[in-house]
Amino acid sequence: MDEELRSFTDRLRDEAGGSAAYRRLMATGDREELAGVLTATGQPLWARELAAIRLGRAGDSRAFEALVLLLNHRDPERCVSAAHALVRLGDPRTARAAAALATNPLRTAYALQPVRLLTELRAPESVPALIRTLAPLLTPDGPHARVALGCVDGLGLLGDPRARPVLEAALTQPALGIAASRSLSLLA
Repeated sequence: MDEELRSFTDRLRDEAGGSAAYRRLMATGDREELAGVLTATGQPLWARELAAIRLGRAGDSRAFEALVLLLNHRDPERCVSAAHALVRLGDPRTARAAAALATNPLRTAYALQPVRLLTELRAPESVPALIRTLAPLLTPDGPHARVALGCVDGLGLLGDPRARPVLEAALTQPALGIAASRSLSLLA
């Protein structure tokens, strides 16, 4: 079991209080049962997350919508788990959904995992979404410094010259200057 999966299962076991329902969902190999948890009323969040992550890691596209909702959750641990499962799922809608979440100005505080996911996916939507997310964050002592840094780092890793103007603007920001310089050096 990889470290990300171990952390996920430990967290949900604690949330579920080690219940029989948790043990059953962890043990089942029945995708229909897991998919049923996603649509059944009255299911606790831990159960929906467990079902979505297990289905996503298994490549079952029925998990897509639930994983996108978890990617947009206020709890960073849920976002991380959802991002990992979305990568494993390989659904072609993932980059578009991550771009929509990252660029939503009302959800910028929760955009770090969508930003990181866009970088990992290297999709056509990635660079434009990261530029669009970063540009309004380039203010002195602006909020969401971690999201801005994620964008700067991601743009460097993607190496697309379209990022040059926004990375040059980031050079003047105390919290971003070093990372922006490093990212500029990586552009094609």
